[in-house]
Amino acid sequence: MRWISLRSFSTSAKQGSYLGTAVKLAEEKVSDIQGLPIIHHPGYVCDLPPKHRFPMPKFHGVLNHLIKDGVVQPSKQVRKPKRVEPSHASIVHTKEYVDKFFNGRTSEAEQRKTGFKWSPGLVSRVRYETGGTMLAAVLCLEHGLACSTAGGTHHAFPDYGSGYCLLNDLAVAATFLINQGLVSRILIVDLDVHQGDGTAAMFEGNSSVFTFSMHCGDNFPLKKERSDLDLSLPKGTGDDEYLQALKDHLPWIIATFKPDMTFFDAGVDPHKEDELGKLCLTDQGLYARDKYVLETMRKNAIPCACVIGGGYDKDLDNLAKRHTIVHRAASCVFQDIT
Repeated sequence: MRWISLRSFSTSAKQGSYLGTAVKLAEEKVSDIQGLPIIHHPGYVCDLPPKHRFPMPKFHGVLNHLIKDGVVQPSKQVRKPKRVEPSHASIVHTKEYVDKFFNGRTSEAEQRKTGFKWSPGLVSRVRYETGGTMLAAVLCLEHGLACSTAGGTHHAFPDYGSGYCLLNDLAVAATFLINQGLVSRILIVDLDVHQGDGTAAMFEGNSSVFTFSMHCGDNFPLKKERSDLDLSLPKGTGDDEYLQALKDHLPWIIATFKPDMTFFDAGVDPHKEDELGKLCLTDQGLYARDKYVLETMRKNAIPCACVIGGGYDKDLDNLAKRHTIVHRAASCVFQDIT
């Protein structure tokens, strides 16, 4: 089955607005992409204190594995985003918070809540990551599917960061698309093992965005927010039960909400070896999950932008390779687009 992208039925003027917007969000030419668009920037990584728990180097590892395994051809597919502008971050975050974070005025208590000590490098990294999700979102409208090698910072709230999340890239990108008039209805499929509490809170009562979070109920955050649909899974849920729960709900969401595009947060922390996950998915289970989501979007002609979400493992090489599962699934599904 071929992917019927928005290109099939949108006007040439609308197509031009996609590419024109993408040009403004990218550091380099994006009109010559051949194959699945992959968004990456060296600035996705910054220095952290020794033995910090957040696996920062994984972002470079993701791209390295994809290139080494021949999944991605850098010159044809990989493009760099610009850093998100304060004005764009402020469409979902308060101007006060954006100003404090961008300029190093968050308090020690606020920094502890995020899990990061403030630094200029951290700000730059977060801005590139958010810009990358925005660029992936616009390019998926043009190509049907696009993937970043970072993103999924769903614990950030309008006026504070939390749980390793400083800006909510999904909320910024979704609101940007709607404000630009590029789409009207957006579905966020959040399959990170932790509830997307910041995203849920930001879009509660917003009829233009449907938030779907499928997560481990006995896990961070302790206080859950209300998504449009929350599926709370018990500890130890494995491949078969997980995939069945997804299949029981995703088609219904699409049929009733009828989204123009989807953000897919493909967290790998439901994996059985994840340090923070508490679920029991295998590599094969994650691949089946990701391919099912993407094939469902293809079947329904819904463009999709993918981000990698959470994942925690002391073996950073294994973790980085685990994060490439969504890109491998996307590359397979993308072959049917053209």
